[in-house]
Amino acid sequence: MREQFEAQLRKANLSENTITSYMWTVDFYLSNYDGVSTENLLTYKGFLLEKYKPKTVNLRIQAINKYLVFLGEDKLQLKFVKVQQKNFLENVISNADYTFLKKSLKKDGNIEWYFAVWYLAATGARVSELVQIKVEHVHAGYFDLYTKGGKLRRLYIPKKLKLETVNWLEEMNRSSGYLFLNRFGQRITTRGISQQLKNYAEKYGLDTKVVYPHSFRHRFAKNFLEKYNDIALLADLMGHESIETTRIYLRRTASEQQALVDKIVTW
Repeated sequence: MREQFEAQLRKANLSENTITSYMWTVDFYLSNYDGVSTENLLTYKGFLLEKYKPKTVNLRIQAINKYLVFLGEDKLQLKFVKVQQKNFLENVISNADYTFLKKSLKKDGNIEWYFAVWYLAATGARVSELVQIKVEHVHAGYFDLYTKGGKLRRLYIPKKLKLETVNWLEEMNRSSGYLFLNRFGQRITTRGISQQLKNYAEKYGLDTKVVYPHSFRHRFAKNFLEKYNDIALLADLMGHESIETTRIYLRRTASEQQALVDKIVTW
């Protein structure tokens, strides 16, 4: 039954990360609870609420509900928990820190990481998408991705970034293959990128809470709206299924709010 459920998920063209998350959730439930029943499901939900934040709880519930529908037990589906929406963005790298990190990496000769940071912030790529970019995509100027439900999303590589990357690749005598490699010459992992960014944050005295892959995706969105206020276009560029997801970027970060309050409130 488990294998059939996984096969169905794959037929639905879900991302590998989503499938892995769903299967992990189902495996955990099946190994800790004796069968599917209202009592067991509510006990599991209680466990989730004690251990995880609401957003993670809802991701787990979504996976279990998907499994219940697969079993034909639609009526047993769990209700999602309400997520309190914050009126500000948290842990987003500032433009100043982004620029400082990029310049520091280039100055110290860490060119591949200089480009990794630049690509994250200039394309809005998720880290799982970044590791898929190939040299061929750089020359084309874009990378086509298939999102949930089989929709096509085009990840554009800005002209300035493309030209500088091409020059770097020519110097490295690289004409094909994945753009970002590890020290063994193999495609770098998402975990490898996350860890190395933390290492560089510590090296350059930056807050490690704001130096992580998705932070640069947030930076891309914030910068895009500041220069070109078209939220519908941004939603398409980021691959959001709903424009409501993109609206969070209309809000200021907590540090931006603090700076404005400090400037405005003088009474």
